[in-house]
Amino acid sequence: MSRPHHDDGIQIRTPALADGAGMWEVVKAAGTLDLNSSYLYLLLARDFADTCVVAEHEGRVVGFVTGYRPPQRPEVVFLWQVGIRPEMQGHGLGKRLVTAFLRQPGADRASILETTVTPSNEASRALFRAIARELDTECRVEPCFRSDDFPDSGHEDEELFVIGPYRPSALNRLAN
Repeated sequence: MSRPHHDDGIQIRTPALADGAGMWEVVKAAGTLDLNSSYLYLLLARDFADTCVVAEHEGRVVGFVTGYRPPQRPEVVFLWQVGIRPEMQGHGLGKRLVTAFLRQPGADRASILETTVTPSNEASRALFRAIARELDTECRVEPCFRSDDFPDSGHEDEELFVIGPYRPSALNRLAN
């Protein structure tokens, strides 16, 4: 059962440079995402803040979404990572973060959400299919990166989820 979020003390906001370290810590704690260099999360918090969001609880980052706008496809906003501390998972925070991400200034005028998800990540697959339903649009899944595309062994395939096109007004359907 989900906890109500109106009084759960979680604030979802645009990241600041100081949040980069906390974003890295979330990935490290979650243990299921690719842990990139801490430098990358600092860059994302500083230079891509308009396409990222963080969830803060009791003064620390407990979740985040990172993304960007592909320069050659202005209609697309690409969601790169959703990270949530294990103790905060299973309460709807992922959906709240994705909703806030789609409402960020950097996602303005986008009509397609793209992300990649591994075949074994059932929670994320369900999350993005639910987002597509609420946006009243399709969710296509197609091959993207094969496991042997990755230089490190043991990485799963990454399938591309293409959600859209959606109308900007459809964002109002997404529950906060």
